[in-house]
Amino acid sequence: MSLIYCPSLTEYKRRQTIEVKIGDVPLGGKNPIRVQSMTTIDTMDTKGSVEQSIRMIEAGCEYIRITAPSLKEAQNLQNIKDELRKKGYKTPLVADIHFTPNAAELAARIVEKVRINPGNYADKKRFEVIDYTDASYDAELNRIRDKLLPLVKICKEYGTAMRIGTNHGSLSDRIMSRYGDSPLGMVESALEFLKICEDENYFNIVISMKSSNTQVMVEAYRLLVNRLERDKFKAYPLHLGVTEAGEAEDGRIKSAVGIGTLLEDGLGDTVRVSLTEDPEFEMPVARALIERYTNRKEHKPIKPIEKNELNPFEYNRKKSDEVLNFGAAQVPRIIANYNNYDWSVANYEGKAALKPIGHHYFELTDKWNMSDTGADYIYTGSNPTPFMLPNGLKEIIDYDVWKTLNDKKYKYPILDARDSKPYFKVESEALFLQINYKTLTPAFYSFLNENKNVILIIHTRNLHGMAALRRVFFYLLENNITNPVVISRQYENISENQFQLYAATDAGGLLIDGLGDGLWLDCAFESNKTIFESQKLQNETAFGILQAARTRMSKTEYISCPSCGRTLFDLQETTAMIRKRTDHLKGLKIGIMGCIVNGPGEMADADYGYVGVGKDRIALYKGKEVVKKSVPADKALDELIELIKEHGQWID
Repeated sequence: MSLIYCPSLTEYKRRQTIEVKIGDVPLGGKNPIRVQSMTTIDTMDTKGSVEQSIRMIEAGCEYIRITAPSLKEAQNLQNIKDELRKKGYKTPLVADIHFTPNAAELAARIVEKVRINPGNYADKKRFEVIDYTDASYDAELNRIRDKLLPLVKICKEYGTAMRIGTNHGSLSDRIMSRYGDSPLGMVESALEFLKICEDENYFNIVISMKSSNTQVMVEAYRLLVNRLERDKFKAYPLHLGVTEAGEAEDGRIKSAVGIGTLLEDGLGDTVRVSLTEDPEFEMPVARALIERYTNRKEHKPIKPIEKNELNPFEYNRKKSDEVLNFGAAQVPRIIANYNNYDWSVANYEGKAALKPIGHHYFELTDKWNMSDTGADYIYTGSNPTPFMLPNGLKEIIDYDVWKTLNDKKYKYPILDARDSKPYFKVESEALFLQINYKTLTPAFYSFLNENKNVILIIHTRNLHGMAALRRVFFYLLENNITNPVVISRQYENISENQFQLYAATDAGGLLIDGLGDGLWLDCAFESNKTIFESQKLQNETAFGILQAARTRMSKTEYISCPSCGRTLFDLQETTAMIRKRTDHLKGLKIGIMGCIVNGPGEMADADYGYVGVGKDRIALYKGKEVVKKSVPADKALDELIELIKEHGQWID
């Protein structure tokens, strides 16, 4: 099977697609990457929908998506459109459809684009396993064709675009029975609909492969591009998004890991960042992700990768040896930079300086407490800590200083491989070695084969940073080097938001491919942050990236939808309330869904679910199974906590 999914693994080239006409704002082709979002107001509230749409447009939104769960909402799209046009706004509108073909057929006559979900447009989901013969499966495809053809014909007649939007969590029982809960199932679900459209010579189509799991999402988009080319489909534009990303920093980091990884490889023609916040706050995040690639063509050349040593459609962690607690089956480790820090300026003999990275010292009891996001190592350069570090934290020190120490317990040397020093044996349990692509010579590979205690720290100054570091990993793979590798990224003069998005893209893109045994982030912010503020932000971002990439779960994960006109309760308030009571449950995944459309399917891999099913009524789930069907909203959180306790996953 071909593993090709993008124009180049080392040179930034945007994938060339066909152009899709969406009102006056075409997508794909040579057009810029577009930004879009979705209203959260009830679609029947014309005035509220228009006012929110205007706020979104003025924030930079180029397509406005509005839910149309039934005929009455689809009809009201005309009123919303008319009011926007009267006020001088020509931004294309997109109808979001689930379950209701008749609403889609009406909306396609009104708005510029219709989004349908193959998982529920012609199918239903009951989590049933069905044993199909080839003949019975073909009969199902014919049934789907009959359901879809009226919409296709209307779209052709009215010049309406269509998004075939597959969601991982809402794959139909039919697809799940044949292909499983997998990226392949997501792709096949979309291709079934695409074949019907192409048979009718209808090509004004955009495709998406969304999931709340960034690994699944990235693999599905890659596989889709591969299959479009292999099976001779047209090169349709891609709509990128991570479903149910959540709120605040977690939502931004998770979105960047998924969306940024694909943008790095030139994939994507429009972006929607799904945050559990007002939609106008999504646009700056999407724009920041996109604008990073405006001048990416100017990056320093990177040697091409002739053969992909990884399977881009399936997660497999790169094989590495275990050194200290790096590599092999160990989770990726976090290194914090305290280089040349003046330990005399902090309280408690400098020990308070470690609080921002999760190590809390209590002077009264002379004891340490480590949080779930406590860094694993600190780099102190030429100025080691003057006190004993807490259990769980180790120190990395410049070699020339390290070798003079009397007590070397839990202290390890670091060297730059550009010096000649690495080419002799260092008497230490482990040696940290900073390298870049220039370091990688036959002599160096020989040195690594003879010194299995070396932990490599890879870094680059290339503008196309993720690809440059990926090239270093491929050099190591090609030469069978199995030393553990730490991803190191440094940034200068950028904002807090840019740092979170850039680091999540650069490191997350590698981690999703199973590359990296550790992470070391360092940033000189454009604002005057204190050392404590900088360390806290860098540490939280590093752990957030590992969590978003599904490589180290250190806190509760909330899979919360961004709200829309279908939402049956205040998602932002409810998410904050649930987080306040449950954010200490390390590694647990809780889905918070505003309605049944985004319910059991969209939160498919959550441990527990909190889903709106009616006014002031909540359904509670354990995995994919509904446990309590109609709980009063004012009692639902307590009931959720009791459910977690019943299954032995509650911690006081």
